[in-house]
Formats: sequence, structure tokens, C-alpha cells
Amino acid sequence: MRNTLIVAAVVLLAGCGEPAQQDAPAETPAAAIDAVVDTTPNYKAAVSNSARSEADRERDASRKPAEVLEFFGIKPGMRVLDMFSGGGYYTEILSYVVGPDGMVVAHSNEAYAGFVGDEAITRYANDRLSNTEILMAENNELQLEADQFDAIMLVLSFHDIFYDDPKNGWPKINGPKFLTELHGALKPGAVIGIVDHYAAAGSPRETGTTLHRIDPAIVVADMQAAGFVLDGQSELLRNTDDDHSVNMFDPAVRGKTDRFVMRFVKPAS
Repeated sequence: MRNTLIVAAVVLLAGCGEPAQQDAPAETPAAAIDAVVDTTPNYKAAVSNSARSEADRERDASRKPAEVLEFFGIKPGMRVLDMFSGGGYYTEILSYVVGPDGMVVAHSNEAYAGFVGDEAITRYANDRLSNTEILMAENNELQLEADQFDAIMLVLSFHDIFYDDPKNGWPKINGPKFLTELHGALKPGAVIGIVDHYAAAGSPRETGTTLHRIDPAIVVADMQAAGFVLDGQSELLRNTDDDHSVNMFDPAVRGKTDRFVMRFVKPAS
């Protein structure tokens, strides 16, 4: 059974990203969406879109969204799931890249919504991202339809699969079931892109709760167990000055953590 897609202004939560107060959009971006659509993707134009907020632009230097989306191979016309999309930083850029012939589904849940506050309300107000749908679904209740997405993104949230805080609205996720569902929701040959904070090599899965980080070796092992194939890794977001034993919310590292970028594919057959 498919979850209800709510096309409305909602609040979302972004796992352990860096939430920011969203200022008013510079303009309604409907025309801007058309402007960046071409037969080939124009990532820089999407990031430079004048409709984006100043708060988002301030995060671009550390996130390098144009380079990340190019690495993941996001293209016009794609249907993309932005899993645990939070305040919608990547959702908005994705909407400009996929254009009017594509669609972005921005997932959130009540815990994420409470974390990001008004950021998502402003982002989705007045249907300003007309090619975006909002999917509200709690942990372990996704129920995604099969073979519907050309790409899925998990940005700064893979570690949340192992986060465990039921008293604050985050029951532990059934990791194997969750990844199997994402696998089924992707079309054959489609991509899942993952960005997350490095934990020290050999760190346990519980580091997702204690430090909001994850050992990339765990990501590779769990993704392969779910049927994905590692298709590429990037050093785009490395910061070797980061102490992998420090909680990513620590002011000394927040927004500047050492991050890995991985591209996985669902085999075509």
C-alpha cells in the first residue's frame, strides 16, 4: 500500500545535518526551474538559482552540492527520493536539476520535522517547488512502491538507521528491511547516493547513536547485503583535520566534519 503523498507546506527534519533558519525566497522559482532544464544537467545553474535562500548558499561551500549531484549522476527528467530530507536543502537543488519533467519526493517524519522547525515551511510555501512531493512516513513504515525511482539520496542520515531513541520519537529502524525496501523502490540500474560523517575505522553501528557518525565499512557491508553494488567513491568532502571520535554536533566540528561520498547501483538484472 502506497503512503499518502502530501503536496503542501510541511516541516521536515534532516537527521544530523546542519539546520538553518530559512529566509524568504528571492522569487517564485517556477520559471527558474524551466531555465535550468536541458538535455544535459546543469548543476552549477541549479546551485546558482536566484530563488535559493542565503541560508542555503552559506552551506554550499562545505557541501559542494553541484559536484555531489554530478557524482551521483542526477539528470533532468528523473524521479528522485530525498530520504530523510530534513529542511529540504538538497530537495530544492534536486528540483532544479530534474526540472519540470522530473519529480523529487522529499521524505520526512515527525522527529525530523520537530528538529528543523520552520525551515521546510518556508521552502515549500505557496507551492514554490512545483515538481516536489512530500512523503511523511515514520520509521519502519515506508511501504514504497516498487521500481519507481531513478535515484535515492541519503545525505548525512545513513547513520540514523542505527540511531535508537524511542522516548524522543525515534524507534530503532529495522536496517535490513529498510535497505531492502529502498532496493525494491529503485528501478533496475538506478543509483543510491550516500553522504555521511566518518567514524573511526572499526567503530560499531551504535556510533550512529553516540556520535551521529558511521564507519564507511559498515555502509558498504550493509548495502552489499541488501543487493547493491558499490559503483564509486569520492574524496570531495574529506577533512582530515576532523577528529572522528567527536560528536558531529560538537561546535568544534559541526558543519566541518570529514565526510564520505559513495555511489551504489541496483544491478540491472
